[in-house]
Amino acid sequence: MLANNLTFSAPLTSEGLSALLIYSAVLLWMENQTMVTALKQPIVFELEGFDVQPGNRPFMFLLALLAYIVVLLGNGVVICVIMIDKNLYRPMFVMICHLVVCDLLGATMVLPRLMMDLLMGLKKIAYIPAIAQAFCAHTYGAAMLTILSVMAYDRYIAVCEPLRYHSIMTSARLHSCCALAWIVALLLIAVLFSFHMNVPLCSHTIQQVYCSNRGILNLACISTPVSNIYGLAMTWTLSTATFILIAFSYIRILSASLKQGRTDSTLRSKAVQTCAPHIAVYVIFQIASLIVIVSYRFPSLSRNITKFFSILIFIIPPIINPIIYGLVSKDLRRSFIKHFSTRVRKKT
Repeated sequence: MLANNLTFSAPLTSEGLSALLIYSAVLLWMENQTMVTALKQPIVFELEGFDVQPGNRPFMFLLALLAYIVVLLGNGVVICVIMIDKNLYRPMFVMICHLVVCDLLGATMVLPRLMMDLLMGLKKIAYIPAIAQAFCAHTYGAAMLTILSVMAYDRYIAVCEPLRYHSIMTSARLHSCCALAWIVALLLIAVLFSFHMNVPLCSHTIQQVYCSNRGILNLACISTPVSNIYGLAMTWTLSTATFILIAFSYIRILSASLKQGRTDSTLRSKAVQTCAPHIAVYVIFQIASLIVIVSYRFPSLSRNITKFFSILIFIIPPIINPIIYGLVSKDLRRSFIKHFSTRVRKKT
């Protein structure tokens, strides 16, 4: 704009023309910088959410409510049965309790907020709750992998070192391993979110159903290469390390159970029975994660379908995992039937 007001009485040389072009480019850059104004606290974001017709919102709300009730009932029953029955105070079931807490964290992070949006159109979310929601979302994913790794280690000791199991997996070591799983997850995510500090934001609209690290940083006025590199490196390292640990543990378990199964077939069936639910939970979580990743690689998909796929990881595992525990674990199933039938008899 300022360059357009400049007049030259003498013909421009090539050097003068180059200087004028550089001067104009600098002025244009300065004008663009002044046009981009960073938001000031208190910042209030607006979640884009699903594009749903007003008449369909009550039906979508009921579906989300039903999914959340199933999650609460399934995981609530599992953790209550384990806490009530003292015979289930064993490492495997203690770790299942940690998985249940992780499942509840993931589902509670997404579904209640989604239901408020569908029922009342509540899309606005303040900065601190947005960061908290995003932090919980990433902690859920990281903790799920670290807890499953600890469970794989526990099953490896139980099958491959059965005579030394109780001396190795003491109560102190059990709680230390579970605490370590949560600490590693929390530290990794805390470092990831430390890159949010002093990052200026220039937009309010988060183009997702829930807040996430990438969804918030997409609103930044500047590029965030350090956060991008750390996020990719952390995700790849954590996924690869946990996969190697879990694969190594279950390969050794399979080898040991096959060798012991030649003389005693019950040992092989018992090993498969105790390890099957953990493998199933891991596979389901990885499939749900893969669906989220792949959906973003297809821009031809509608925004609603992509958003729907993005929340499956917080819904499918928390719904299916309690079913897996109940169907595969005879001890858990028997304890549930025992306490349920006892309560029914008392009422009658």
